[in-house]
Amino acid sequence: MKFGYFDDSQMEYVITTPRTPRPWINYLGSQNFFGLISNTAGGYCFYKDARLRRLTRYRYNQVPVDTGGRYFYINDGGAVWSPSWQPVQAELDGYECRHGLGYTRITGVKNDLKVEALFFVPLDHDCEIHRVTLTNQGKEPKSFKLFSLVEFCLWNAYDDMTNFQRNFNTGEVEVDGSVIYHKTEYRERRNHFAFYGVNHPLAGFDTDRHSFTGLYNGFHNPEVVVNGQSRNSVADGWSPIASHCLAITLAPGESRELIFVLGYVENDPEQKWERPGVINKTKARRILADYASPDRVGQALADLRDYWTGLLGVYTVASADAKLNRMVNIWNPYQCMVTFNLSRSASYFESGIGRGIGFRDSNQDILGFVGMVPERARARILDLAATQFPDGSAYHQYQPLTKRGNADAGSGFNDDPLWLLYSVIAYLKESGDYAILDEVVPFNNDPAVTATLFEHLECSIRHVWEHRGPHGLPLIGRADWNDCLNLNCYSTTPDESFQTCTSKDGKTAESVFVAGMLVHIGPEYARLCRKLGRDDAAASVLEKVAAIRQAVLDAGFDGEWFLRAYDDSGRKVGSRENDEGQIFIEPQGMCGMARIGEEKGLTLKALDAVKQRLDTAHGLRLVNPAYSGYRLELGEISTYPPGYKENAGIFCHNNPWVMIAETMVGRAERAFEYYRKIAPAYREEISDLHRMEPYVYSQMITGSDAKRHGEAKNSWLTGTAAWNFVAITQYILGVRPDFEGLVVDPCLPAELAEVTVTRKFRGVAYRIQIANRRSGHYRLTVAGREVDGKVIPLTAGAGPVVEVYCET
Repeated sequence: MKFGYFDDSQMEYVITTPRTPRPWINYLGSQNFFGLISNTAGGYCFYKDARLRRLTRYRYNQVPVDTGGRYFYINDGGAVWSPSWQPVQAELDGYECRHGLGYTRITGVKNDLKVEALFFVPLDHDCEIHRVTLTNQGKEPKSFKLFSLVEFCLWNAYDDMTNFQRNFNTGEVEVDGSVIYHKTEYRERRNHFAFYGVNHPLAGFDTDRHSFTGLYNGFHNPEVVVNGQSRNSVADGWSPIASHCLAITLAPGESRELIFVLGYVENDPEQKWERPGVINKTKARRILADYASPDRVGQALADLRDYWTGLLGVYTVASADAKLNRMVNIWNPYQCMVTFNLSRSASYFESGIGRGIGFRDSNQDILGFVGMVPERARARILDLAATQFPDGSAYHQYQPLTKRGNADAGSGFNDDPLWLLYSVIAYLKESGDYAILDEVVPFNNDPAVTATLFEHLECSIRHVWEHRGPHGLPLIGRADWNDCLNLNCYSTTPDESFQTCTSKDGKTAESVFVAGMLVHIGPEYARLCRKLGRDDAAASVLEKVAAIRQAVLDAGFDGEWFLRAYDDSGRKVGSRENDEGQIFIEPQGMCGMARIGEEKGLTLKALDAVKQRLDTAHGLRLVNPAYSGYRLELGEISTYPPGYKENAGIFCHNNPWVMIAETMVGRAERAFEYYRKIAPAYREEISDLHRMEPYVYSQMITGSDAKRHGEAKNSWLTGTAAWNFVAITQYILGVRPDFEGLVVDPCLPAELAEVTVTRKFRGVAYRIQIANRRSGHYRLTVAGREVDGKVIPLTAGAGPVVEVYCET
């Protein structure tokens, strides 16, 4: 069952009913100011940091779902409704939501009145534009009142939802003409404020929530809207809001545009006040003036479209498979950029208060977006490296506003160091900017302790090498990639974190997965060292890679597949010797990509075991059999019911590792089969089961042990986006950057007989026509001349467009 459709020509997903299985959301913003918005106008916005600079309030896990947002109400002769359906839920004569690239347009029609609300964040200001277009579709004049509503959050989102003895006494606003200013705590340590204004005279306003709704009413039936008259309330403590009331009359067929601006301003400390007690509104007035005209708003929207078109034009595919085209050309790279901007901090499943920017997460995210904005990847890499410690470990998270490490989560996640190698090498292959390696970067953001970025990479490898266990395999620490496999935490206390409660010395439990990582990325690091003339460093890392590879061969293979780990007692995890949890997906994918034991047939054995033991109709399970009860020695993975999350859920992040490994052994059909099972566009027809957005990946799809096998959860902010983009673009379609040029090495299923890829790389657009002959013969022609090997040399062609033909 579908609840909408893809409009590929407009690069939009069109939702045709407000009653989607879950709120289907979009993201607004691309730099510092961000918003989440659902198909019924729910959500919130913030400046840089979803915890520390939250502008508007949102209630997670609320009944009804998706409570709070950017709402507009119509009182048309006593008939009250909202064009977004929520929060009033009055039946509409027409409804449509179009989620586009950085904007959302929601249209509602009732009683011959059409209301279209466009929401977007412009490229050059820290604000949201809400353009409301009102059209009288009837044959008689229509007079009605329009009410707006946003509810202000008191900045620190965690404090806002917990510290009521203070917060109910601090709310402050100012009203100046058609603009409402939120200035809670501005009198003290804050130099920032929010505002919500409209380019139209007001018939009234409200800034106190209780006055607007009535004490025992809700957003669905606020007294002010029902009565059709604002109270001109001024918040004094309690819960500040911004609501404008506009009296509108439209002739038959007439349309009118109203422009609302919800913004954020920081003032210099010495310029906080216009006069005592009155905030300096100069910057806010400048923003409001800049977007006062419909023409200016139209230009800002056009600029936003051009921005996204430019980003998404870096890699495009033309094939006979429309679903593949829309995933590669639009939705997958779009999700990669959103995930880069926000890591795992703010979605409809991440509240924005518990996590900041993840070290592991963001290094992997770079793999997905580096081709689109290499300069921002560069900056992010340096930020991440600055959270590393001199021993090579790193803070697992940091706050985006302060860029300081999150001490609550700390470090000790022993896969973290190696992910920095992945992101730096991906950046260098994309950009050729080797100067970044000479950048001086602090450890733990301490300017007194610094090293070059290259030395940070050396620290990463040294950390893994110097933290090995009894079998010569890397120690797992608090966790490796799987945060829920906690082999050094024996937790018996409720509310205790499995990741930060360490009850063992950590010198025994080992990770085959981290071993696979080093064997996978180590040779690429050695190639980099040789390019830099650091032959000794290259030889050193290859010696370590060889030793770790041998350790995996000696102690990490279980006869048919790779072990997952050894626990604190030295017992195997992910082995046929276990009664449950016999095979895990992570080491099969990572060791497969590393081609460990390939010459002995071990890679094929492991991948065949994945197909036999982990495959389902909806993707590859993380582990099988699922754990039926809590295992003290394994930690959080065994706390989930079977089929959910890490306990045999289909954790979509690691499925692409198996796809990539399958291309390395030449099994194109199987790689593409796995790709289609979890790619959202291919799941659109089962949206009633999948439930989450059919245009972006979710973190998890419930496994076959679950009661609702195939249901997705935790959409948008997931490493799934980056890794699936890598798998499909670089390995299945097979066009990927390398130190020496652009590699063309497709591994396509038979159904994709003719494919054209356009890839912009280091200032040149390569138009690559792939003829999938499945003949075992490979031929690469660049600008009419045949090239040896599978790499388009950097010197090939003068550009700006180079024609490439690949027959495989």
